[in-house]
Amino acid sequence: MNKEQKSQIIEEISQDLANYAHVYVTDISGFKVSTVNQLRRLCFKRDVKLKVVKNTLLKRAMDQAEADYSELYPVLNGATAIMFSNTGNVPAKMIKEFRAKNAKPIVKAAFIEETAYIGDENLDALCNIKSREELIGDIVALLQSPAKNVVSALQSGGGKLAGIVKTLSERA
Repeated sequence: MNKEQKSQIIEEISQDLANYAHVYVTDISGFKVSTVNQLRRLCFKRDVKLKVVKNTLLKRAMDQAEADYSELYPVLNGATAIMFSNTGNVPAKMIKEFRAKNAKPIVKAAFIEETAYIGDENLDALCNIKSREELIGDIVALLQSPAKNVVSALQSGGGKLAGIVKTLSERA
């Protein structure tokens, strides 16, 4: 591979790092071609971009990126595949699902919302991270709860209040 090809690959990875909010660094070494193709199809269905890259080229692309990926540098060894996603927990859930039938992919590291998660032991935590849409839904539900209680109290108490007013007016 010549310098021009390497710089083109680095540029492509840099663009992916800029376009996607979440990055997973994984190990898919030892897969047969058919298994890799199954993983690629699953990634495509879940809107996750999968790339097998050389560690040195990935490190150079991370150096050029706006975000600080330096915490991921120690895991950049051996065979590396990167997964890009705009939803933080989708690749983790996909990996967990895929590992029901396969031993890999193994999560070397993940970079989500400018936080680095190092090691495969974080897979369950990564699965439980809520997406932006889920968090917005939770906030809306929390904000609606007090308003629903007030409206409910006013509706049920409206009949009682009218009855009290009517009784007081009859006494007068």
